Amino acid sequence: MGYTNNLKKRLSLHNASKGAKFTKGKKWSIIYQQEYLNKSKAMKDEYKLKKDYKLRNQIKNNFINK
Repeated sequence: MGYTNNLKKRLSLHNASKGAKFTKGKKWSIIYQQEYLNKSKAMKDEYKLKKDYKLRNQIKNNFINK
């Protein structure tokens, strides 16, 4: 979960263990993305999503059930 203006590059860095400590040693895939017109709104929504475990699990379950 995070903000970026280059999703492919961010995913590539995470999968190469070049991201934050939490991302190292794992293979990541995109299961949800949202585009915003400004960084401020993106960061606010990211914060809300990180705090809302129910919504995060709902997104994960939707991905798994596809």
